[in-house]
Amino acid sequence: MTLDRSGRAAGRGAYVCRTGECFDTAFTKGALSRALKTPVPTESRIALGEGLKLDDQMIEGGARGQE
Repeated sequence: MTLDRSGRAAGRGAYVCRTGECFDTAFTKGALSRALKTPVPTESRIALGEGLKLDDQMIEGGARGQE
């Protein structure tokens, strides 16, 4: 499982907004697992969450194209 910052990687994926709070909600309510049609292991959740924390520090604004 990888974090695709460009949103253009080939294969199956799910869109989650770039805030940690949004990601936590998607994970705890099971939306991410449903979108991917597979359970998300805790290790993957932690790794993806860390990647999002880095994004929160680097990006101003949440919309694509405003990076």
